[in-house]
Amino acid sequence: MTAPPKLQMTSTDGISAPLRVPVFRRIWLASLLSYLGILIQGVGAAWAMTQMTPSAGAVALVQTALTLPMMLMSMAAGAIADMYDRRIVMLLALSIALCGAIALTALEVWGRATPDLLLALCFVVGSGMALLWPSWVSAVSEQVPPEALPSAVALDGISYNVARIVGPALGGVVVATAGAVAAFAVNALLYLPLMAALLVWKRVVKPQRLPRERFGRAIVSGVRYIINSPSIKVVLARSMTTGAVGVAIVALLPLVARDLLHGGAQTYGIMLGAFGLGAIIGALCLSEVRKRLSGEVAVRACTLSLGGAIAAVALSGDPALTALGLVVAGAMWMTTFTMFNVGVQLSAPRWVAGRSLAAYQASYSGGMAIGSWGWGYLADLAGIETTLAISAILMLASPLLGIWLRMPRIGARGEEPEAIGDPEVRLALTERSGPLVVEIEYQVAIENAQAFHNLMQEIRLSRQRNGAYGWSIARDIADPEMWTERYHCPTWLDYLRQRNRWTESDLALDRNALAFHIGPNAMRIRRLLVRPFGSLRPKDEESDRAENEILPR
Repeated sequence: MTAPPKLQMTSTDGISAPLRVPVFRRIWLASLLSYLGILIQGVGAAWAMTQMTPSAGAVALVQTALTLPMMLMSMAAGAIADMYDRRIVMLLALSIALCGAIALTALEVWGRATPDLLLALCFVVGSGMALLWPSWVSAVSEQVPPEALPSAVALDGISYNVARIVGPALGGVVVATAGAVAAFAVNALLYLPLMAALLVWKRVVKPQRLPRERFGRAIVSGVRYIINSPSIKVVLARSMTTGAVGVAIVALLPLVARDLLHGGAQTYGIMLGAFGLGAIIGALCLSEVRKRLSGEVAVRACTLSLGGAIAAVALSGDPALTALGLVVAGAMWMTTFTMFNVGVQLSAPRWVAGRSLAAYQASYSGGMAIGSWGWGYLADLAGIETTLAISAILMLASPLLGIWLRMPRIGARGEEPEAIGDPEVRLALTERSGPLVVEIEYQVAIENAQAFHNLMQEIRLSRQRNGAYGWSIARDIADPEMWTERYHCPTWLDYLRQRNRWTESDLALDRNALAFHIGPNAMRIRRLLVRPFGSLRPKDEESDRAENEILPR
């Protein structure tokens, strides 16, 4: 893995700083063209569906077909991003999306496109993008230094929304003059520059000290990390809720253009362009928002403004007023989800970055997929205006979630741990040796018992998210100053992985626990092998007693 390029940041660099890094600049420009193609195809697919069926539900399902794969495949895609060369994964993902775009083009040329086939191939394209996204976003941190990461994430949003301004308008022109087939063909062609940019990226993969996790275990490790990370769980819940409620304005926009504004494909493209313009404004203002407002206050302000904008679109039948409402909606949408994105990226260490971002992708994409279906179904029953009004009311009420799910302060978790000494090992071990039990004894003054116990609850989450299970803390009933922390690891290899995953924040918790220790001697740490004489698993042919297989400590 390449080290992030050295980039001296100054107060005047702002959002443009990452563009001074050649690798990031090339991929960013190519991604702009790719986003342009995706949005042109989106216009073609949505409009083609309106020509095939009058059902609002079927039109909204186009958005569901594109986003549902991100919910279904996200954790697997995140594990793949963490396990394999992210450049190769991105090329494979783009190839899948390219095949879907080519198939859409061919079916449209032959006149064989149906609503079901259209949705199925949109699902294929969405699957390629679902595989691409965790690798693409987690690779950004390899291209820019940490202090430039928020700007790099915002720039990615800007490139998407520049495409959102140009793409839908261009897509409307393409569809109006040459039909949906031209939109699908243009999308296929515009995948190629990003594939070329990735091919010339000389990404150097750092050799791993330990064997790669198996695929299933890697997924379990990612889920375990997220379950034991309260700040990430809050961001996921808030992003899913915001996506499910707010997606009505995106999923029903073709119907807003057709039924409320009585326009055609070009009107739809202009309205999408207004939403994209607002998103660019939101990205450009992101640094100022983060400087002036805390995470919770900023999210509340943005969701309230988004709710007001959705209400304006529902009540307005004038194209100019609707476009103005969409500008505000786009700005608030962009600012809110960029803060969610950055919050996850800066909270997850590198070893699980892809899986954490995949969970974020699943949360908001799942919310959008379910919301798109629900809003489309409701629109068939109650009409576009009523549906958007309900969405606006729910969005205006969403800040109440902050009472129970308050947004964490956006900060950075150290990715590289301090040097950790190797444990003393005199027993021949293999990677399958285990389970391993670790016991740590503390002597704590009685008056500090409550504070120590509270700290150990934070340490419990730290141990469990890095791979431990069966954690407990016990107090000696005969000597109340003596405490014993105990946890398990499935194998010796899992224990080594757990030690290699400790970040600076994890080590800081251990140092805080050590500060409570008052004994005359150092804390006693014991590492116990539950099956000390080796074991032969049903499908293994080698015993744990092989002395020539001792793994590095």
